[in-house]
Amino acid sequence: MTVEPLPLTGERTVPGIAEENYWFRRHEAAYLDLVHHCAGAVVLEAGCGEGYGAALIAAHAARVVALDYDQLTAEHAARAYPELAVLRGNLASLPLRDASVDVVANLQVIEHLWDQAGFLAECARVLRPGGRLIVTTPNRITFSPGRDTPLNPFHTRELNPDELAELVVGAGLELELLAGLRHGPRLRELDARFGGSIIDAQVAVVVEGDEWPADLLAAVADVRSEDFEITTDDLDASLDLVAVAVRP
Repeated sequence: MTVEPLPLTGERTVPGIAEENYWFRRHEAAYLDLVHHCAGAVVLEAGCGEGYGAALIAAHAARVVALDYDQLTAEHAARAYPELAVLRGNLASLPLRDASVDVVANLQVIEHLWDQAGFLAECARVLRPGGRLIVTTPNRITFSPGRDTPLNPFHTRELNPDELAELVVGAGLELELLAGLRHGPRLRELDARFGGSIIDAQVAVVVEGDEWPADLLAAVADVRSEDFEITTDDLDASLDLVAVAVRP
């Protein structure tokens, strides 16, 4: 069965689109680095989006419940990834019982939420004792530098490393890892090639509404998940923040 792709609105990442490949691979890199926490587990992906990440987790987990508020998105994920148990629901009130899952995965979602503390409290509620919360989110310091209002119109509040840690601990969870995703050597070479930032080069094309330069499009289409690194060094300079926390 052929499943029609989700439309690319800018709110969520969609795989299989050359112009979107940098962002897709950047998100995929975090899934691949963190998926070992999901081995043999019952996992809730809270905010599954298109579903590709939940499907990647499902290759390792015992069961994956993929939750999204948007009806079109949830219907697409159910059709495209039949191995998932897809639910439509509000992340402010997770439709799961207390202590019912081993892992809650929340990748590139918390920055879209109005009540971030309330959401993390819900994550703590549905986690079993010893269960893990996995969160990734854009680092405000590098994503919207010098601003309190996010540049991305779909984001409500972006976080810096200390703010993310404070929210996670405030939900009653024990922070196990706080790290950052950044460009590896190959992407740093592309940064130098495209005027210092391949991100800014892409944004300029979108903002100006110009046709993609052939060399930039080819470079973006060739980005791989392994071109990104996740380390605990210099979190303030990271592109995305990565947190893993445990419910006591």
